[in-house]
This record gives sequence, C-alpha cells and structure tokens, in this order.
Amino acid sequence: MKDTKAETFLRFDNVKKSYDQENLVVKGFDMDVQEGEFITLLGPSGSGKTTVLMMLAGFESVTSGDIAINGRSINKTAPNKRNIGMVFQNYALFPHMTVAENLAYPLSVRKMSKADIKERVAEYLSLVELSAFGDRRPGQLSGGQRQRVALARAMIFQPTLILMDEPLGALDKNLREQMQFEITRLHKQIGFTVIYVTHDQTEALSMSDRIAVFNDGVVQQCAPPAELYERPVNAFVAEFIGENNFVQGRVTRIEGQIAKVETDTGTITTQTSEGLTEGAQCRVSIRPEKLFIHPTTHAHDNALTATFVTRIYVGDFIRYYFRLPDGTDIIVKVLNDLSAPEFEEGATAQLLSLTKDCIAFAN
Repeated sequence: MKDTKAETFLRFDNVKKSYDQENLVVKGFDMDVQEGEFITLLGPSGSGKTTVLMMLAGFESVTSGDIAINGRSINKTAPNKRNIGMVFQNYALFPHMTVAENLAYPLSVRKMSKADIKERVAEYLSLVELSAFGDRRPGQLSGGQRQRVALARAMIFQPTLILMDEPLGALDKNLREQMQFEITRLHKQIGFTVIYVTHDQTEALSMSDRIAVFNDGVVQQCAPPAELYERPVNAFVAEFIGENNFVQGRVTRIEGQIAKVETDTGTITTQTSEGLTEGAQCRVSIRPEKLFIHPTTHAHDNALTATFVTRIYVGDFIRYYFRLPDGTDIIVKVLNDLSAPEFEEGATAQLLSLTKDCIAFAN
C-alpha cells in the first residue's frame, strides 16, 4: 500500500477536541489513511477513540486542527454531505420497514430510480447472504442477521468511507467471530475504507491493516497488528494489547538494541525501548506464550527460576501460574498436548525465553 502524502485519502492534522474549552479529550491526533485501508481505533473507555470517530462523521465539531478527505477539509461539511456510511452497535434499523426497505432508504433519499434501487438492493442482499430475507422486518432476524443488514445499508450507497462504532459489541462470542469474518470478507471483496472503533484487542488484531492505540486522548502507537503485538513502543501498549508478564529489574548494560537487565532471579538479555538508560529501573515484558518450561526443545537465551503455584485447564492450552523470588506472579501458556508438564505446588522450575521476545521499558 502506497503512503505518499499526495495520495493520502483521509488525513487528520493535529486534531484536538475539548468539550469545556479547558480539558482536551483528544490531544493532537495525526493520521494519514490510504484508500482501502482498514484502520482500527483501539483503547480503554474514555481514551478518545469514539470522539475521533464522531468528529469524522460530523456529529462532533473539531476544536482545532483539520480533517480532510481527498485533500479537502470537511470540518464545516454537514454530516449528510460527507458521503460516509455508519454501522452502530444497536444496528439503527427502521423497525417498521422490511429488510429490503431499510436497504432502499439511503438510495431513495439520493433520488435513485425505482428500477436501479431494486437492482442494487438485490445485489447487496446477495452480498451479505440474505437474499431470502428481504420481506422480513428487523425484529424477525437474529442479531447477526440484523448486523449484516446494517452493514449492507452502510455500503449500499457506495460511500467514500465506512465508520463502525463497536458494531459487534451486542453479539455473543460465536456471532462476533462470524461477523468479524463477514466484515473482513466484504472489505477485501469490495475494497472500501474503514475506520473501526473497538475495545476488543482480539477483534482489532484479527481484522485491521493498522491499529491506533489510544490512551488519555493520545495515540501511543499506530502500526500493523503483528508489529504492535511483537514490538510495542511502551509499557502501556505492551500491557493493553494481549496478555503480558512484567519482571522488575535494573539495566546494567546497553549495546545497540540489546540490554542486560539484572533481576532478583538472574540476568535477562532483552530488546531495548525508547528512553531506556544504563542504571535505570525497568520492567521486562515477556508474553506468556513466549515462555517455555525446562526441559524443552525450544531455543532460549534467558532462564528465570520460579516457584509453581497452580495450573488452569482452558481447553486448547493450559495456563501455568508461577511466582518469582520477589513475589511477582508470572504466567506461562502451554499447548494442551502430551508435552504439558505436571508440577506439585511449591516445586521449582526454570522458565526460558529468547532475547527477541523480551522488551525492557523504563519505569
């Protein structure tokens, strides 16, 4: 995907938002989005992600900065003139209309002919695999079917951009996963641009081209899912994305991108992060699936001595709980197979890891 500024489709330029003219809920948001990208805004409640979406939709005003589509500012453009489709968590379908009438509505307000509307509605019902449900009302559909209708209605007038605000939040786990697949399939098939808001890390990782992680109105990191997960830029991102262990220590040496960290249970060789200095106290991040219990055939550079506490059966994997000498709890995830070890409570074990899977962050 090209990222030259001349080809930028959507641009946020130092966008800020305040509701009381004193406190900023969005603190200088910058982002360039290319046409066809799937961008997710991810973060805890109150972090500013939904406010950014509402400013883009035109439902909230921009306090300062600029939002532009294809090089034209839309700050003063009315919401209904922005050519943006929206999908909400509560579907926002008209209950008194049939599915077909719901899909036809955005076309009729745009003065399309009846013949063209009928053809387009049939096309999009087929696209979301609901051709047999056109005469039903929303109340006669399941949650997943209603969300597919909402998605089709957002796409049917072929908008410049589609915004999705926690669209799968009301669905159960199985339906969520099914709809994640459906949205991803349609995005790849049609190629529309998406700005998607969620607080669900798994959803963001599995669907997005890039993810912007928000905290307190500031984007902490914006990167593709694998980079975000494997190389978080700070402890907040490491802790918020997925599951993590943190081991306290002190940096004794830095050589290029590698640091030596002294802990209560020995030295860890680790990747560095911005702001890390020799002599500083730090936290070493190691994900549970990147730790291995000795003996193992996995390569390793580091070993931590820990005491076994308990293990929990989760089905496809087993969670082992250990405790380090300083009292820090540490989790190891092991696939549920014949190699999964057994321990007695209080037994000592060696937990192994690779340098490339450890990152030290300054405290």
